[in-house]
Amino acid sequence: MKVSTLLFAAASMAQASSLIPRQRASLCELYAYWSGNGYELLNNLWGKDAATSGSQCTYLNGASNNGISWSTTWTWQGAPDNVKSYPYSGRQVAKGRKISSINRMPTSVTWRYDNENVRANVAYDVFTAADPDHPNYGGDYELMIWLARYGNVYPIGTKERTVTLAGRSWDLWVGWNGAMRVYSFVVPSGTVKSFSADVKEFFRYLESNYQYPSSQQNLIVYQVGTEAFTGGPATFTVDNFSADLQ
Repeated sequence: MKVSTLLFAAASMAQASSLIPRQRASLCELYAYWSGNGYELLNNLWGKDAATSGSQCTYLNGASNNGISWSTTWTWQGAPDNVKSYPYSGRQVAKGRKISSINRMPTSVTWRYDNENVRANVAYDVFTAADPDHPNYGGDYELMIWLARYGNVYPIGTKERTVTLAGRSWDLWVGWNGAMRVYSFVVPSGTVKSFSADVKEFFRYLESNYQYPSSQQNLIVYQVGTEAFTGGPATFTVDNFSADLQ
């Protein structure tokens, strides 16, 4: 290899590594939280009390304005159909952003599991509500985009149809979580470990086909993570997650 090629390769590697500087944080307590560079990370063990045993820690690997890199390691046993946790990275959202006022919601994520013999999913989770001050653990509507489904776990509600959005097919499940209407777009088979899309496209579909009231709904959270049911030890790694509002 020529010296000039070596220098170019070294420069390219340095540029790539600068996108997500090597910040570090270990989050092992219930709801342990980190934020910075417009992103946030939560060790969200909201369902851990259903487990007979287990634990989970989430780790920040790096973050910049261009995205966040993180991982989470977990083991959970008991109540196999109950979600134990949803550790997530999210784009921080200013209050009062109506869905109708957002033209684009571009996002990308690359991820991997070191042990796929688990009961878990990998999914985007987006809450919206008429009240801009609604607590960030729920909303009037929930939009999920399931990129993987391990161990025969299922979304809330029933499968209504198969649709094509963001260049691929999804099974659309519709149901209720209490008073919150839930729409889950689920990859029919396999996994999508590298995903890029405009999430606003999914909202436009719901607006046209399910009377979703975009002019009345504020964006509450915009995040991606993994819902852990049982299994492990397993490590879920997000090599890079980025999201924006335009």
